[in-house]
Amino acid sequence: MTALTLSTSGASALRGDAIVIGVAKGAKGPVVAAGAEAVDQAYDGRLAGVLETLGASGAEGEVTKLPAPAGFKAPLVLAVGLGAEPAKDAGYSGEALRRAAGAAARALSGSRKAGFALPLSGAADAGAVAEGALLGAYAFDAYKTNAKDAKDADTKPNGKNAKSGKNGKGPLAEVALLGGKPRDKAYKAAVERAAAVAEELNRARDLINTPPNDLDPEAFAAVASAAGKEHGIKVQVLDEKALTKGGYGGILGVGAGSAAAPRLVKLSYTHPKAAKHLAFVGKGITYDSGGISLKPAGHNETMKCDMSGAAAVFAAVVAAARLGLKVNVTGWLALAENMPSGSATRPGDVLRMYSGKTVEVLNTDAEGRLVLADALWAASQEKPDAIVDVATLTGAMVLALGNRTFGVMANDDAFRSAVVDAAEAVGEESWPMPLPEHLRKGMDSPTADIANMGERMGGGLVAGLFLREFVGEGITWAHLDIAGPAFNEGGPFGYTPKGGTGSSVRTLVRLAELTASGDLG
Repeated sequence: MTALTLSTSGASALRGDAIVIGVAKGAKGPVVAAGAEAVDQAYDGRLAGVLETLGASGAEGEVTKLPAPAGFKAPLVLAVGLGAEPAKDAGYSGEALRRAAGAAARALSGSRKAGFALPLSGAADAGAVAEGALLGAYAFDAYKTNAKDAKDADTKPNGKNAKSGKNGKGPLAEVALLGGKPRDKAYKAAVERAAAVAEELNRARDLINTPPNDLDPEAFAAVASAAGKEHGIKVQVLDEKALTKGGYGGILGVGAGSAAAPRLVKLSYTHPKAAKHLAFVGKGITYDSGGISLKPAGHNETMKCDMSGAAAVFAAVVAAARLGLKVNVTGWLALAENMPSGSATRPGDVLRMYSGKTVEVLNTDAEGRLVLADALWAASQEKPDAIVDVATLTGAMVLALGNRTFGVMANDDAFRSAVVDAAEAVGEESWPMPLPEHLRKGMDSPTADIANMGERMGGGLVAGLFLREFVGEGITWAHLDIAGPAFNEGGPFGYTPKGGTGSSVRTLVRLAELTASGDLG
């Protein structure tokens, strides 16, 4: 993990590989942002003109490198675009700082140390820069080896990045926040929070990126158990025998076709002064072939990411524990591998769920809602103040909202709004979605209590309506469909890497913080 320090050093005196400064897009050209005064002065006040000559505009994420001026200990200045220059007396948004820091950290992969001299108007900005830099520095290279280091390569899903492999560069080793006030309690707290959240989010990314031959339900459960011991979280793992005895027909039905048996993992973080209890439920399909309803060619290659919801829940619970939040948080990881075989659930089969309801399985590729249904009912038995489930659930949500925005559905409009607001506050893109009652009829089954499929149009909303059936009466609930942003198949941007992104981790942590402070309902 990239090291993070608050530094009192000036930009010219910092010994490292680079100094990172911000540049904004002004009405008449690039504008050097606050924090870079020493650099600009060393260029005789002409830094903006030099950057413009080099083609810089200040556009978001744009990176421009130039030699450091005489007298600087670091040999390189890296100017990163912050986007549009804010209005007078208005600062840069936390998200603009996060994205700029992330882009800079990615551009400096392979470097030992960089000083970040981005504009800081307070502790919150320091936290945003720290978080962006740590997330942007992420690299998953545990499986890249060469002859020299192959014997030392660690290919197990342990949540830590291995050494960089053949033809690769390791992540930026150290980030020094210039102007970060290391003796200021607020700055120190903001940076410590950023480090805890970023480290756990990056652990979620590691899990998502780990190949399914190394991360089956049992291996995922083992990672959760190890983290529980490390951070004082109680972990309970239900194996196939316990699931059978308990009547978890949804999880067992989905996992029936795989040689890797399913698991239901419960993580319990408790605080002695907690007044509220949140439950997070995550879909954890460690590989999704579609089962008997096999996915078409071209849709299987990234299906290791179908456990992104469980990874997000796991990371959020551990982060809450590390932050010592005054709220009880329970995480439920519904883990299974969805494979076709002679023992697999067939279209037309009827499963008896943990709640006692029966479900006619019309499509075995609509499996996420089946494992979530059992976990939602299990979570409901503890009567939490609210339940939030997270899942890469439907392609329909990707069609509706694209690759960077997750949908939010809920049985309470105020809570849905609170979730969307929490996501916006931490820089995650979300959008409120309805649960139209008329779509429920499409899941009526002549054979069972409900079918796992309904109308094709509005399929993401139909899935939400299905899940609602398995939430205990009177319990506030929200459903996050992260199918779009959970796995980035395109190029990296801002602090978002290619591959697993850790989508919704920060939203869940923010919800826990708001609940702990009494500001969420």
